[in-house]
Amino acid sequence: MSKSGVTVTPECTATFNELKLRKSFKYIIYKLSDDYTEIVVEETSTDPEWENFQSKILNAKASYKGKEGKGPRFAVYDFQYELEGGEGTRNKIVFISWSPDEGTLVFPRMTYASSKEALKNALNGLGAEVQANNEDEIEYSTILKDISKGKR
Repeated sequence: MSKSGVTVTPECTATFNELKLRKSFKYIIYKLSDDYTEIVVEETSTDPEWENFQSKILNAKASYKGKEGKGPRFAVYDFQYELEGGEGTRNKIVFISWSPDEGTLVFPRMTYASSKEALKNALNGLGAEVQANNEDEIEYSTILKDISKGKR
C-alpha cells in the first residue's frame, strides 16, 4: 500500500511480468481507478511506434469532483536501442511517471505522486526510471539519451 492508501492490483504485476518475461507487450499504461483507491492497468499494446504511446500519455485525462484536467499516468515501456559504434542492441524496461506541470488537477497529481513508489516496488526488474513533467521530457530522443548513458 502506498502513502496515499492506494493499492496496486494483482493485474498490474501480472501484466508487467508478461511484458518482462514473455515480451507480450511493448508497453503498459497504468492509472488510478476512478475512486482513487487502486492502481490499475489502463491499456497494453504491442505497437512499437513511440509516437502512438507518447500520444496516449500526453492526452490522458483525470477527473475529480466534476472537474477534468490533464491526467498523470504511470507506464512501463520496453525500450530498445542501438549502442553507439555498432556494438549491438539493448533493451531496458523503463518506468515512466508522467505528471504534467500545467493543466493537472491538484488531487490527482498529489495522489499519483504519493502512489508511485508502491507501483515501482511491485514491479521487479525495472531497468530505468523517467520522471516527466513536460512534453520535452517524454520525447524519444530525451529518454534515449538518458537511459543509454545509465542516467535514469
